[in-house]
Amino acid sequence: MRLPDILSTHDPLLASELTQAIDNKTKPLGSLGALETLAKQIGLIQQTTRVALHKPAILVFAADHGVVAEGISAYPQSVTWQMVENFLSKGAAINVFARQNGCALQIIDAGVNHDFGKRAALMDCKVGRGTANFAQQPAMSWAECAAALAHGMRIVGNLEGNVIGFGEMGIGNTTAAAALMHKLTGSPVADCVGAGTGLSPEGVLHKQNVIEAAVALHGEMSEPLDILATFGGFEIAMIAGAMLKAAERRMVLLIDGFIVSSALLVAARLQPAILDYCVFSHCSDEAGHARMLGHFQAKPLLNLGLRLGEGTGCALALPLLHAAVNFLGEMATFQSARVSGQSA
Repeated sequence: MRLPDILSTHDPLLASELTQAIDNKTKPLGSLGALETLAKQIGLIQQTTRVALHKPAILVFAADHGVVAEGISAYPQSVTWQMVENFLSKGAAINVFARQNGCALQIIDAGVNHDFGKRAALMDCKVGRGTANFAQQPAMSWAECAAALAHGMRIVGNLEGNVIGFGEMGIGNTTAAAALMHKLTGSPVADCVGAGTGLSPEGVLHKQNVIEAAVALHGEMSEPLDILATFGGFEIAMIAGAMLKAAERRMVLLIDGFIVSSALLVAARLQPAILDYCVFSHCSDEAGHARMLGHFQAKPLLNLGLRLGEGTGCALALPLLHAAVNFLGEMATFQSARVSGQSA
């Protein structure tokens, strides 16, 4: 399977032009803070000082995880398909936030343990009815992992816009994400696990023990796709593939919380330049996400104590992208303001 090749956005000449354009706006230098950094990043991604956002979309990938059999979640696996039904009924938080911010929303069945039948609003990319229990065997075969990556790349390859956010739904996926974080960053498992859907301290400790035992069972491995296939989920693998394709297409990647960031850990190990295209929407309240952001040396746009997933952080951060693009494109410069004043 050929993975996308991603070019760095590094361009000293364009960076200088963008800085000059930003500094020449009618404001004190640096007074728009993170919006100035964001405008420059978008300009480097789009290779122009005339930046624009076009048809932003959020993709929500749903799948189940066999490791729930180990009692690592406060909710039963059936909640995954019930939440997908909620997405399809337009009743979830991500539906509300995407709608209020004019963002297209696509729900993808990456591997839910449920038969939805043919549904116009649901993209069927089911690789299997949930992964295997990685506490006993690899979560995915290589063929399943490759299929999930390919689905993600194909989905993004068909999008028309230039901004994409990533969301997920899957009971048990914070356990998979914590295992990926441990293996890909070297952080102790205790620093990677959190309450997920609402575990007690005893439940968090049990989750930690399950992951540590699984890591010992599978032995040493260093290749990112081996780690993904062993501990990941169908939705996480699909997100990783989608991210790689999106960066190849020079789209702006809006990164949500803990699980989506674990997919980025995989993608960045495969293609480090992908980080040039990533806007980190928020810092999740899920334990481990702040450390993961530190690993990326990322400064998130928002810190609202969110830990819902679904791509909600992406939808809430989208207005800030519009603000960055609009001030760069529409705000007066000192030269234009002087000309206007003279003509008046």
